[in-house]
Amino acid sequence: MTLEPLEVVGAVIRGEVDGEPAVLACRRGSHKAAAGLWEFPGGKVEGDETPEAALAREVREELGVVARVGRLVARATTVVNTRPIDLACYWVTVDASPTESSDHDEIRWVRAHELSTLAWAEPDIPAIHVLEMQLKAAASDT
Repeated sequence: MTLEPLEVVGAVIRGEVDGEPAVLACRRGSHKAAAGLWEFPGGKVEGDETPEAALAREVREELGVVARVGRLVARATTVVNTRPIDLACYWVTVDASPTESSDHDEIRWVRAHELSTLAWAEPDIPAIHVLEMQLKAAASDT
């Protein structure tokens, strides 16, 4: 029997560190599966929600900020402990810079060259590869 993929969304929130493009990374808290691994904020798509509506809700719940969901960054299905995880990551802008998360024990702004230094949750890795290329290109354009 094949399990249905769990539909999950992630927010790639843009920011800057010392004038360089950066994205917000969140470390999973000790009370979560995959504790200590980094991910993009977000979560499960519930019921009849669109992925965009689910992501706006999750960002509001986790980070306490209002999100405007933009275009898709990357989407991939990864099998974690026999369960397929279908993660779609979107560019997101927020109304204020997040300072804490209800689901994570640390949040930080990460520049392109720092992305690969973090231990990312497996479903987020395909988006990391896309972002490394996009952020490095954006940094070289400045």
